[in-house]
Amino acid sequence: MKLAFSTLGVPGLPLADVLGLATAHGYHGVELRAHPEEPVHPGLGSGERAAVAAEFEAAGVEPLGLAGYARVAAPGADDAVIAEMRDLLDLARDLGAPYIRVFPGGGTGQSAEEADAVAARRLGTAAEYAADLGVRILLETHDSHRTGADAMRVLGLVGHRRVGALWDVMHTWLGGEQPSDSYAALSPHLGYVQVKDIASADDTTPLPLGAGVLPLTEVVDVLARHGWDGWLCWEYEKRWYESADPLPDLLEGGREHLSRLLTDAV
Repeated sequence: MKLAFSTLGVPGLPLADVLGLATAHGYHGVELRAHPEEPVHPGLGSGERAAVAAEFEAAGVEPLGLAGYARVAAPGADDAVIAEMRDLLDLARDLGAPYIRVFPGGGTGQSAEEADAVAARRLGTAAEYAADLGVRILLETHDSHRTGADAMRVLGLVGHRRVGALWDVMHTWLGGEQPSDSYAALSPHLGYVQVKDIASADDTTPLPLGAGVLPLTEVVDVLARHGWDGWLCWEYEKRWYESADPLPDLLEGGREHLSRLLTDAV
């Protein structure tokens, strides 16, 4: 498995510094938070996109994916959501990133069946565009579709190879789903896995990997047992928790912890 970290953990940091951290601490890739307050986002022009791609190539680091904020099950018209996904897909293509991340984002006034249908319809439409660009859309286990079983309801309706799953291990755990069950649900569609750690269900302030309660050992074990060889991406939510320790100080220890889990799982 290859290791990455998300720029959610280093909000606003210039890309050159992000890539420097990745190479200094042995990470193979970086997940880019694709938001206007970050250096890399869909508003970049063609020259800026080419420069970003060149920086990644020069550093020998892979752009794992773009963490976007399209909410595919959200109430309302389809057009804006589909356009948001297309903008992310265009940027991913230009940067050489294989994935974009989208959220479910179902509304409280929807039934589960309605949210599933809305998400599947929009993802199915965007999938054809994604196929033309060679990029894959990943639905994250999050908010209204927190578990693997929840996400699979949508993915089963879509049935397109360019739409898959991003397994956020915190949300499946908060949803009461065991790692083996999450993997069983998501494995036919799994793009990559986001790892993190927290103190408890009531305190989700990010912690160093291995310092909290999330079942990271079990997650890595089930992935290794099934021969999965994709990406583990550390999503340290510093942007939402300003009091959390700085991620750069934790990257070395995080890589070492994941490496130990991988070694022990073999």
